[in-house]
Amino acid sequence: MADRSADFGNVHLTVVGGADDLAARCAETIASAIDLALAERDRAQIALAGGETPKATYIRLGQEHLPWDRVDVLLGDERWVPADDPASNARMVRTTLLAQPSAGLARLHPVRTDLATPAEGVLAYASLLRQLCAGDPPCLDLVLLGLGDDGHTASLFPGTAAAAERSNLVTIGEGKGLPRITLTAPVLSAARQVVFLVSGVSKRQALQRLLDPEEPAERTPARLVQPRGRISVLADQDAAADLPL
Repeated sequence: MADRSADFGNVHLTVVGGADDLAARCAETIASAIDLALAERDRAQIALAGGETPKATYIRLGQEHLPWDRVDVLLGDERWVPADDPASNARMVRTTLLAQPSAGLARLHPVRTDLATPAEGVLAYASLLRQLCAGDPPCLDLVLLGLGDDGHTASLFPGTAAAAERSNLVTIGEGKGLPRITLTAPVLSAARQVVFLVSGVSKRQALQRLLDPEEPAERTPARLVQPRGRISVLADQDAAADLPL
């Protein structure tokens, strides 16, 4: 089945076939953003999503022939768990993207979950972000985001203080029983390119809400991400089945 696409306000949606097609398209999108950044600057900074959906993308991305030694990899959010915990997003990136021979040269900047408290982790990650990225707020070259079935992205969950945070670069999120460290909406919105990766039947309603310009961000915090440019949403057929395309 051929790809389908449509514009919803400042959001460009591309619907691809199955999981393999989605991973390939997303990997190509991230690789192109890295190429573009490195054509203009000495280093590229990207922030990646955690969870199950992007694993296949990261494996494919790691096989792209890029100057990985000039790429800084950050995380959009991280659960407050040890670095070797199966729930760790940094661990997932290490075992997918960085496990590929060439991509192993990239520099991963994990959240410091070995510090005494999440509050200390927040301060450390905000300091790192300022060191790596120019701008106020710091400007990442690309942010890859997931979409929860409740409309959350990164660890900005509906009805939480993290979703309402505007003054700080990084904050503590609360979701599904774990404290989390997350980039805030102003940082996510400052990225040069924002990409949402959405897969599965369970995401249909959340995707509809993300694309609806009338949808309140209080209910769907993914809508808090409002970059200057266009948002790209890559979705599979299962997630996009109910959309008028």
